[in-house]
This record gives sequence, C-alpha cells and structure tokens, in this order.
Amino acid sequence: MALLVYKFGGTSVGSTERIRAVADKVKKAHDLGDQIVVVLSAMSGETNRLIALAKDMQEIPTEREMDVLISTGEQVTVALLTMALHALGCEAISYTGAQVKILTDSSFTKARIREIEDAKLRADLNDGKVVVVAGFQGIDELGNITTLGRGGSDTTAVAIAAALKADECHIYTDVDGVYTTDPRVEPKARRLDHITFEEMLEMASLGSKVLQIRSVEFAGKYNVALRVLSSFKEGCGTLITYEDTQMESALISGIAFNRDEAKLTITGVPDLPGVAFKILGPIADANIEVDMIVQNIADDATTDFTFTVHRNDYQRALGLLEQTCADLGARKVTGDDTIVKVSIVGVGMRSHAGIASTMFKTLAEEGINIRMIGTSEIKISVVVDEKYLELAVRALHAAFELDKIKA
Repeated sequence: MALLVYKFGGTSVGSTERIRAVADKVKKAHDLGDQIVVVLSAMSGETNRLIALAKDMQEIPTEREMDVLISTGEQVTVALLTMALHALGCEAISYTGAQVKILTDSSFTKARIREIEDAKLRADLNDGKVVVVAGFQGIDELGNITTLGRGGSDTTAVAIAAALKADECHIYTDVDGVYTTDPRVEPKARRLDHITFEEMLEMASLGSKVLQIRSVEFAGKYNVALRVLSSFKEGCGTLITYEDTQMESALISGIAFNRDEAKLTITGVPDLPGVAFKILGPIADANIEVDMIVQNIADDATTDFTFTVHRNDYQRALGLLEQTCADLGARKVTGDDTIVKVSIVGVGMRSHAGIASTMFKTLAEEGINIRMIGTSEIKISVVVDEKYLELAVRALHAAFELDKIKA
C-alpha cells in the first residue's frame, strides 16, 4: 500500500465531465489499496473570471479581500469531486486550506506555507477515505484566508506530500511528462523518464511551464519524489528525484527558452568601486528583477554594463537607466526588447568537457550570433535575436541528440 498525493490542474477539472473522469481515476487507485490525497485547482478560467469581477469593483483590489474571493474557485472543485466520488460509492471528504489547516504567512496573494497540521488528514486516510484538499490556499495566524500565487496548487500538493511523507506526489497536467524541449517548437522532442530536481528547477526558471518553480524547490528541499503525468492519457510520466546512476549518461537533459527577455546597456560608465550598485540599485528599488549581467572594461577606464530584465519591465527599466546615465556621466543607454534566452540544462555538464564549445559551434554554423552568455554548474544560457529562437532550439536539440533514448 502506497500513500500518494494527486494534484489536478484547472484543465483537468474544467467541466463536470472531467471531474467525473478524475473521480474514476482516483477510485481505481483507491480500490487497489492506496491511500490517496487529492489536491485541486479551480476550474480552468475561473480564477481569471474572479479577478475580473474584483477589478470591476475596485481598480486595485484590496489584497486581503482578493484572497477571500479567489480562494472560492478551489472550494467549488473539491466539493464537486467529493460528490462525484460519493456517487461512485467511494468514501471521501473535502477540506479547504483553512480546514486542514495549512498555515501560511500573511503575504496576501503570494503567501508562503509555514506549516501543515497533518493529524486530520492521517485520521481520515486511516479510516479508508480519499481526502480532497483545496490547493492554492491557506490561513494565517490571525485566521485570514491567504493564497499562494499563480500555480500555488502545485506547492500545496508537494507540501502535503512532505508533511505526510508520501511515497510520491503525482502532478496531473495537460501534458504527459517533461520533454527535452517544447514539442511545439521541436516536434522531435522526447519525453524524459527521469530528471533531477536540479535540472527541473533550472528548466522551470528558464522558461519551462510544466511545474511551478516553488513546488520544485519545496520537493527538492524535503525530498518528495514528483511525477508529472497526463490527466487525459495513460502513461508513466516523468519522475523527478535526486540524481542517480541512471541519469549519469545524459550530458544534456533538455533545452529551455524564454521569449520574455529584454536587454539594456549603459556605456562609458566610469570604472569605479560601487558602480554596479549605482546602476542596479534603482532597478532593484523599483522591484524589477535582473537576470543575466555582463560587464566589459575598456582601455579608457570606463566600463560597459549590460543586463536583461523581463520584457514587461523593459520601458520602466529603460527610463531608470537613462536617469542613472545622466547621474553617472556615462556615454549613452541602449536597449533591445527583441531578444530571447535559450538554455541547455544537464547534470552531465559537471563531469564532461566540451559542452559549451559544442553549443557555440552549433549556433555559429547556423549563423546565429550570441549576444550574451551565462553559465552555472548545470546550465549554459545564451541571448540571441528573437527571430532565431526556433532555429536555435532545433539545431541544439539535434546537436546533443536529444531525440535519441540513451542506453
């Protein structure tokens, strides 16, 4: 008998027919003797509908009341799934995050989980019930309803799995696992049987939308084995765990990309201590996240400083940098919001030389100019012109033979 946590996203519970299909899947697993906790998102589109209602009432909705409102989406789905299970003759009980209780901090709309009281869940599981929990939500120390931010149901599922020491946490989505890259860009992309937490975290942070970053961080921290599966077809999905010997043969596990990049450069800055802080301080104060950074020193004791931001923050960051340019007496500011970031990810980089040179050679042969380079222990990222995105992904996928199953 295994203790499993299942999480179903919005498309998986987008209609009463799909909720019945989820109930069938859950009952089959329960009938085999497994203990099952199900975590649900709201129906697809429901959270956006509720946000639109809030903005119709108040231009900038009060965050506490926003959490009260948008947490109702998951309350609907957990009640409906529990009813569907009852109709199949399966004992089940539903809980909101507050009823569990999932204790969070008081950062409304983006709360973080502090603790989960698992006694009630364990008692119900031991009584043979399927436990159905509303994802995305919790309660703070003052009894206020809180929500965990977009994709927070993944985090709820992983946190419950960690609290219960579940055997696995199954994340059911509209895809059947983690792929070597986006199949819409490279049709030869291959589903991975295994991937490490580190690789998945890099893939998620670099643009892969399969899992929420916080959920992967949580799973790695508490060593919760994650499995990504499809709600709509059978399969073994992709297992996400710590590195093991099965994964050592793969140099590169996947290629991620991010279209939402913009680049800013300030040239002719006096090369003095603290200049990086003077450039990035105002950017940080404006709550704009900086990704890649490159600094070049010239012979005339000046420096050129380049960094990337999210494309939505481009105009705001450009205005701040132009003011900084005037304050520092720098030469000029330039920007480009028609760039993308393409990254290769793999734990095999730790023990194999030549990965970077293969990447750069492949791009050069396709006539793709690299604007910026960033590296970590298990990834290499390059910034290129937006028009080359699909060509770069396909060329790198072929160069590293990611369409082939490694022995």
